Amino acid sequence: MAPMKNIPYGHQSVNLSDVFAVARGVRFEWITRGPAVEKFERDICKIAGSAYAIAVSSGSAALHCAYAAIGLEPGDEVITTPLTFAATATTAMNPGGVILFADIHPDTGNIDPKSVEALISLRTKAIVAVDYAGHPADMDELMVLGKKHGIPVIEDAAHSLGSLYKGRPVGSLADITALSFFPTKNITTGEGGAVVTNNPDFARKARLFRSHGMVRDKEFLHNTSEGPWHRELQSLGLNYRMPDLLARLGSSQLHRLPIFHKKWKQVFLGYKENLSHVPNLTLPFHHRESDPMWRLYPLRVDPRIRRAVFEDLRAAGIGVQVNYIPVNSHPYFRELGFTPDSTPHARDYYAGEISLPMFADLSSRSVKVISQKMADLRRSKK
Repeated sequence: MAPMKNIPYGHQSVNLSDVFAVARGVRFEWITRGPAVEKFERDICKIAGSAYAIAVSSGSAALHCAYAAIGLEPGDEVITTPLTFAATATTAMNPGGVILFADIHPDTGNIDPKSVEALISLRTKAIVAVDYAGHPADMDELMVLGKKHGIPVIEDAAHSLGSLYKGRPVGSLADITALSFFPTKNITTGEGGAVVTNNPDFARKARLFRSHGMVRDKEFLHNTSEGPWHRELQSLGLNYRMPDLLARLGSSQLHRLPIFHKKWKQVFLGYKENLSHVPNLTLPFHHRESDPMWRLYPLRVDPRIRRAVFEDLRAAGIGVQVNYIPVNSHPYFRELGFTPDSTPHARDYYAGEISLPMFADLSSRSVKVISQKMADLRRSKK
């Protein structure tokens, strides 16, 4: 089969319904801070199985709001995984949190609850799981740990909106969940994210932090004698609001999430069918108790040939990626005394990982071309 050039690593799926939704919004009275954001939040709740959703400007903003919602203060410890994008850790460090890295399961790439438990102390403020590649973490075990020690569990679900864990939707599993709507995520608003929770106090605090910390609700005002214009700054926050235009795109995209789920599963199964016979190639692991939204297709090869395979795939026009450089190996964290050797499973997982293209509109022919090229390279670099 002849190679196809320029297959991207990821790509948003935007159709005419999405375009019309945004176009109507441009002509509407509200283009920001209007009713479309509230509708989008209600739509998210239906998918996530949550009582509250707070739409924000990015996935990183969602994490920052989640940390604000649980009351993270300087010196508080946060236990998370190094196999993630750095924002999972840095948004906790910005308000003064202290990061501790637990190791991962070498099969799924998700955080290992046993490694988490070994790090829990009286200073632990949060356990933060990341649903690597869209495969939900061991949320029941993590929630048991959280309840046992009185620690909130945050789920970084940037990859997993629409995933199911033991029949339950991501968004209903943790104490508070952070979502991302970047173009290569499960749905897109261009840039955007959301915090979802069933805890009304967490929801109120996240919503406050999203909008400068400004209180408008009369129930929570200190001064109730002023007129209807009155609002109060009672705590510090930031402007993490999502515009109505992006929320309109998000609601339109959410209607197609089941279609995306089906298409991504087809891509996943196509890779599995075409690559399962290739020797010395580790395919993604799938727990039967989960029904993931496969945001990534993370292969693992012999670390000694990973770079050569990666560069040859890129040269062939196949947009591969590596997910992720362990957070504890970045120079900033090394200067703080971290080392990837403290989490050997995450270190080793990264050493051989290559993510193949994965998006809803990836054709079965492209999957075959990519798989064949991967198989040829694997055989040629023994």
